[in-house]
Amino acid sequence: MLTEDHVPCATVAFVKNRASEPTFDVVGVGHAIVDVVARVDDAFLAEWKLDKGSMALIDTDRAQRLYAAMPPAIEISGGSAANTTVGVASLGGSAAFIGRVSDDELGRVFAHDIRAAGVEFASAPAEGGTPTGRSLILVTPDAERTMNTYLGIGAEFRTSDVDPELIQQGRIVYVEGYLWDDVEAKAAIRHSMECAHQAGRLVALSLSDPFCVDRWRDEFVSLIDDCVDVLFGNADELRSMYQVDDIDKAIAIAKSHCQIVAATRGPAGSTVVSATESVTVPAPPVPHVVDTTGAGDLYAAGVLAGLARNLPLDVCAQLGHLAAGEVISHLGARPEVELGNDAKSILAASARA
Repeated sequence: MLTEDHVPCATVAFVKNRASEPTFDVVGVGHAIVDVVARVDDAFLAEWKLDKGSMALIDTDRAQRLYAAMPPAIEISGGSAANTTVGVASLGGSAAFIGRVSDDELGRVFAHDIRAAGVEFASAPAEGGTPTGRSLILVTPDAERTMNTYLGIGAEFRTSDVDPELIQQGRIVYVEGYLWDDVEAKAAIRHSMECAHQAGRLVALSLSDPFCVDRWRDEFVSLIDDCVDVLFGNADELRSMYQVDDIDKAIAIAKSHCQIVAATRGPAGSTVVSATESVTVPAPPVPHVVDTTGAGDLYAAGVLAGLARNLPLDVCAQLGHLAAGEVISHLGARPEVELGNDAKSILAASARA
């Protein structure tokens, strides 16, 4: 549904109007958040009246109180699109990230971690004002994660934060749906996508969470129609997006609105479709699932890394499953090993086919 202030993105063909050879495979745009991940039992969730598996936005006061009550935790820079860029780098690709942090302790943690992972991060920290965002992630013994997120300054994303030159240096610009919660942030996202299309780049969007879809369904439909080439979503998000019960029907509808749809189906694997091809790839077994945090982010990393190399869709999906399978085998939303080594066998098999 179009709104009165709706301004379509520029539509520029990816291949036919390429400005110059890009520097990065993927440029991510999203919330800069430090993840605080701790193991808890169900009693802890009950005590704090938390719905297992949910993602709740919390204010500064609740963030401070819940953090104080958490057991010892792992702290590492996170955020959905940021996790994806780290995954791309781990797979041997090149990536950059754009997001806001403050000049505070967690802001410095975020900047150090993402740069140490091989991702370009040149966003200048803001001095004073809103603190750096953080996500308090509670992992129960069944590997479900319950997220309590304080967005902090990360949500105050503005058009002035967008570096058009950096955007246009990416083969693919990837935006997380979580960022679509503020009027000025929406304008900044559309500006990012327009800059990408003006250089002939691909634009990818993650639906991020069914909660995001429920809040912004009509606006997401317009955004996808106008600006998105590659759409990522899980079964729940896509069914909610197009208000159908069948995931295959949801994928078919989505395919009519963009070039490529990558849909995750949990243990059943994933389906990736384009105008001319449709592949469903089973997920390889993971012997011991510890924490599902970041699974969708790392799946997107594998698919994007493959698309940036013009690999077949089934190989893109296999890279996605490789990355997602590694990240759910331990606490935290970032790979603990270099994924590029394991990806070599997938790429070698593809070359032989």
